[in-house]
Amino acid sequence: MKRRTVKHGPQPTELGLGAAQFGNLYRETTDDEALAAVDRAWDRGIRYFDTAPHYGLGLSERRLGAALARYDRDDYVVSTKVGRLLVPSPETAHRLDDGGFAVPAATRREWDFSRDGILRSFEGSLQRLGLDRVDIVYLHDPDDHWAAASTTGIDALVELREQGLVGAIGAGMNQSAMLAEFVRRCDVDVVMVAGRYTLLDDDAAHDLLPVALERGVGVVAAAVYNSGLLSSARPAADARFDYEQAPAELVARANSIADVCERHGVTLPEAAVAYPLRHPAVVSVVVGSRTATQVESNVDRYGAHIPEQLWTDLRADGLVA
Repeated sequence: MKRRTVKHGPQPTELGLGAAQFGNLYRETTDDEALAAVDRAWDRGIRYFDTAPHYGLGLSERRLGAALARYDRDDYVVSTKVGRLLVPSPETAHRLDDGGFAVPAATRREWDFSRDGILRSFEGSLQRLGLDRVDIVYLHDPDDHWAAASTTGIDALVELREQGLVGAIGAGMNQSAMLAEFVRRCDVDVVMVAGRYTLLDDDAAHDLLPVALERGVGVVAAAVYNSGLLSSARPAADARFDYEQAPAELVARANSIADVCERHGVTLPEAAVAYPLRHPAVVSVVVGSRTATQVESNVDRYGAHIPEQLWTDLRADGLVA
């Protein structure tokens, strides 16, 4: 699988495995399923793996670290995130986490983009992952914390990068406008944009991608299926977009894109994976997987042949820019 280069060293594969589901996103994933998913990803050439403390209150990091421990550390790129500290919460251990993950709420998340908070979060991630360094670290969802994240948060990551404990640094968000500000104002190497550079939402093309290309900052595109609307050949009537019921007009537009795809022998999810990788600023597309079967499907989609005429026809019909 092809790799693309990020400043300060990391070379993620064009397709990465997102490990949120290893943290029991919405429902339980078994240890064996997570292990098999990583093994299948490795067999198919994936060498970029993304996780975060937020995913299952550390469970995703622990499972990913255990799976990757059987492989040569220099052969893969791993990213995690900081900004949410995991704090013991024995008083809530009897119930499930309220953050969307099917795990006991024995810890709680606390926002903290201070230097101390970033360093503590990073140390916890190293322990859970079983690593002594991380290739990429993102500030995680700092939407309401710009002042701290863009100063003490980034400064702490720069410090870790200078110490050689972190390769590349940046931020990961579900919006593109603030990511563009991080690129303009801060010493970042790579950013992760979720859901804002897809077949149905190209907000990042108007603010983030131009400045990232100008500054030599890599962009990782995540959530390219927009919560499922683009994950099947034909979207279901009750398909979701950005974690909520998809508006009827978006379902109709997805179907129109699928019509054009079918004329070219391409499926909607194949086009969804390929679309972000056409931009020179994009270094990887990260797709979440729970099982080996899902990994297999995503790699097959990545490897599909996409004729250039497909994009020409989609532009002519006003379906993509």
